[in-house]
Amino acid sequence: MVKKSRIIAFLAFIVVFSCLMLSTTNGILSNIKLGLDLQGGFEILYEVKPAKEGQVIDEKALAATAEALDKRVNILGVSEPNIQIEGENRIRVQLAGVEDQNEAREILSTEANLSFRDANDRLMMDGSDLAEGGAEQTFDENGKPSVSLKLKSADKFRNVTEEIVKLAPNNVLVIWLDHEEGKDSFSKESANPEPKYISAPVVNQVFNQNTVSIVGEFTIEEAKNLADILNAGALPVKLDEIYSTSVGASFGEQAMDKTVFAGIIGVLAVYLFMIFYYRFPGFIATITLTVYSYLTVLVFDWMNVVLTLPGIAALILGVGMAVDANIITYERIREEIKVGKTIQAAFKAGNQSSFSAITDANLTTLLASAVLFFYGTSSVKGFATSLIIGILGSFLTNVYLSRWLLGLWVNSRIFNKKPSWFGVKQKEIHHISESFDTLDLPTKFDRFDFVKHRRKFFAFSGILLVVGIICLLVLRLNLGIDFTSGTRVELLSDSPLTTEKVTAELEKVELPTDDIVISGENNNIAVARFKGILTKSEIATLKSHFSEELGAEPNVSSVTPTVGKELAKNALTALLISVIGLIIFVTFRFELRMAVSAVIALLYATFFIIPFFSITGLEVDITFIAALLTVVGYSINDTIVTFDRMRENMQRRRYIKNYEDIVDVVNTSLRQTLGRSVNTVLMVAITVISLMIFGSEAIRPFSIALLVGLIVGTYSSIFIAAQLWVEWKHRELKKKGVIKTFKEKRVYTDEPQV
Repeated sequence: MVKKSRIIAFLAFIVVFSCLMLSTTNGILSNIKLGLDLQGGFEILYEVKPAKEGQVIDEKALAATAEALDKRVNILGVSEPNIQIEGENRIRVQLAGVEDQNEAREILSTEANLSFRDANDRLMMDGSDLAEGGAEQTFDENGKPSVSLKLKSADKFRNVTEEIVKLAPNNVLVIWLDHEEGKDSFSKESANPEPKYISAPVVNQVFNQNTVSIVGEFTIEEAKNLADILNAGALPVKLDEIYSTSVGASFGEQAMDKTVFAGIIGVLAVYLFMIFYYRFPGFIATITLTVYSYLTVLVFDWMNVVLTLPGIAALILGVGMAVDANIITYERIREEIKVGKTIQAAFKAGNQSSFSAITDANLTTLLASAVLFFYGTSSVKGFATSLIIGILGSFLTNVYLSRWLLGLWVNSRIFNKKPSWFGVKQKEIHHISESFDTLDLPTKFDRFDFVKHRRKFFAFSGILLVVGIICLLVLRLNLGIDFTSGTRVELLSDSPLTTEKVTAELEKVELPTDDIVISGENNNIAVARFKGILTKSEIATLKSHFSEELGAEPNVSSVTPTVGKELAKNALTALLISVIGLIIFVTFRFELRMAVSAVIALLYATFFIIPFFSITGLEVDITFIAALLTVVGYSINDTIVTFDRMRENMQRRRYIKNYEDIVDVVNTSLRQTLGRSVNTVLMVAITVISLMIFGSEAIRPFSIALLVGLIVGTYSSIFIAAQLWVEWKHRELKKKGVIKTFKEKRVYTDEPQV
């Protein structure tokens, strides 16, 4: 008898959730903060240095500097700046959506130390003589923009003007901003205004007043900015730019549109595969994946997470990864149905037996994501944040919610005697007996003997490794400025670009380089690299020139050698910590031999990406490290699933008495898990390929690295990890004569009751 109340409960959930999602999604998406790589803007990492001899850079000095920078940002009108103190002497400033990046860069870095000097460069007054908030943009008697200053003391200004008058004919009062002692000088014969020179009025009389009007060649905007900067106060320290990146608004908009489109294509492909292959459970998976996507975006809104381009990529990849839990569970349920169990019994047993493998697989990816978060830069942190939120969210939706929704239908008994709804044909069902269970089921891979040819696999893998090392030594890596230092300029045009055209335009702004690469669908993107760090004025000139010539503001990134070395060091540290963490985790959950085998296999998969990039000449930047660590965390998933099945097959024996027992355990386990391993990797690969084909140029190298890692990771899981375990287990058998297998498999008490 069909229990209609459960079906009604299912339909009620669908209606309520659909109404909730449709009514709130637009609001949630509009609230989410976009990173500078999606809406344009820039990021600068400053190294804080003493402004005067003896000054100590401590927490108090850093906090005061961050506060001063925040006041500067308020001048720009940026609604949600991100100013962070990093380490002992660094401050990172991120300004997304700022309209005039050149102006913003100048306002941030200007120390705003105003000084009044005589013709001999002797200091007469400085910024400390200004009244608080005493600067104001005004107009002079000729209607030209000027800056009015209110002084603390009229007497001091009277004394200063008296001394200046006595210096005739050199009776000028030179006004400087951020004057460096001994480096700037003024003479009427060479009155060449330098960047920090403001004006030099002639003083012919003594002024007994507390106001000064600065008149120069100002525009209204320049005069207003100067007044605002002076009111914000001088920086208490010196700031050296050691890393910067800026993204034009056109680049950001195009990157977001293309990546979102790629995500839609990838997710729809996953949905279609799940429904086609797993039938009704696959339909349930599409519902839970939709809930997962909605909740992930909702959490982003609640946590005020800044969404970056890598973050969107992580959300899309998260769908491919989240469906793993469904695939593992559905394959287990199908196995239980094939041994003759009822749909209800198969559903319960499949959920119970899949829980540990799902938990272990998610924890390994979570570990790598956490390491990525702690050691990554801002954009990589965005990717890691999305990945962590996605992993936790997928566990709730694609384990608990998926089981509850499918359980409503299963326990309604509507599927009784209808195994085809679960993708199981009637002829595949075996008569159940006491001695026959899921571990005895035949598979379509039974004719393959994976262990027999393991030495050939080792030799083949070794040859590939040697070839990869040789290619790496000969061809080297095309390292981006993240690791080599320098400046990278990315140009976007409505029409096709050529190397000759870009070269000519760069020569016009006196910034020649022969390192130019043309890319993009219509050759409308050009990347130029410079070995040195461009100055603020050079960047400003370059941005203005190409904005006018090409109609889109270019992206400019600069990395000093100091930061480049740190990024490389952090990348190696992150990889080492991930490997150690995975060895400890797999040893705790399984055994040391399995842990070492798994890590060797994932390192092989991770390494293989490096010579691939060397051969193809693809640029290696900081997102490349994100791809490596994602492969580290995810490629071990297949190995975990295989080891979990090996543990089950070993428990049936209690003891391993000879080499044939080891071979049988591994071969049987690989045959039983190969189908689901291929399907889980395929789901992630679909989303990665979609990103690679339809996504933004900026994450294409990342997508390629991830795809190569996934393919090689599947290979290494089957032909390296499992085969190494055979070798080491055989040696253990020779020493002990007989091996006691694992203890009874752990049963999770928090198994959801459906």
